[in-house]
Amino acid sequence: MAELRYRAGKIRNPEVHKIGIIALGSHLENHGPALPIDTDAKIAAYIAFKSSLETGAKFLGIIFPAYELDTIDHGVHVSLDVLKDNVINTLNSAKEFLNIEKVVIVNAHGGNIPLVTELWDIEDKTDLAIVFNNKVISSEGPHGGSGELSMAKVLGIINESEVENQANVREYEEVGLYGFKQARQDDPNIEEGARDVEENGVYVDEEYGERLFNLAINSVILDVEKLLDF
Repeated sequence: MAELRYRAGKIRNPEVHKIGIIALGSHLENHGPALPIDTDAKIAAYIAFKSSLETGAKFLGIIFPAYELDTIDHGVHVSLDVLKDNVINTLNSAKEFLNIEKVVIVNAHGGNIPLVTELWDIEDKTDLAIVFNNKVISSEGPHGGSGELSMAKVLGIINESEVENQANVREYEEVGLYGFKQARQDDPNIEEGARDVEENGVYVDEEYGERLFNLAINSVILDVEKLLDF
């Protein structure tokens, strides 16, 4: 077996080779007429990949399935147990083949947040130290709203001709999660987002999109640095 040169290339610390960064989003859900159904997956993958370039940590790709609350029916999702099992299997595979010991999960789909309650069990079944980074979700605002539109502009995946129709929440009820009454009643943040889109509409601002990405990427970089000290 060849002796690997762990100090080769531009890396901050050779120990970073023990850290992996993996994206978690959603590939199959509606985001209004201006955004593709895999918007969350592409946003998560971009943040994870850019963070791996900045830190030297291993880019592990993206987890395929996603979870969503029963009260929000805007796509094709799996149960929390199925998502959890997939995450465990994926991380165990990465551990076996890439010799990693620590992982940052970059989440860009709000429906996946309940996975946080299962992290202790995922860590136990993988013997990995895991950080669940949710920064972009806490920063971007309503589903299909101005934040996601602006980041999509940066990625080049926005349909410019449909932006004017994006805030038509009667036709595209998933935008701002406007049409999901029970979810709005259950969660004040969802209610606030729905009202915001209805009352103020949406906009596209590429500089805003860049700021959101930088905020999320820097947050992941900080997580990697913390894991290096762990």
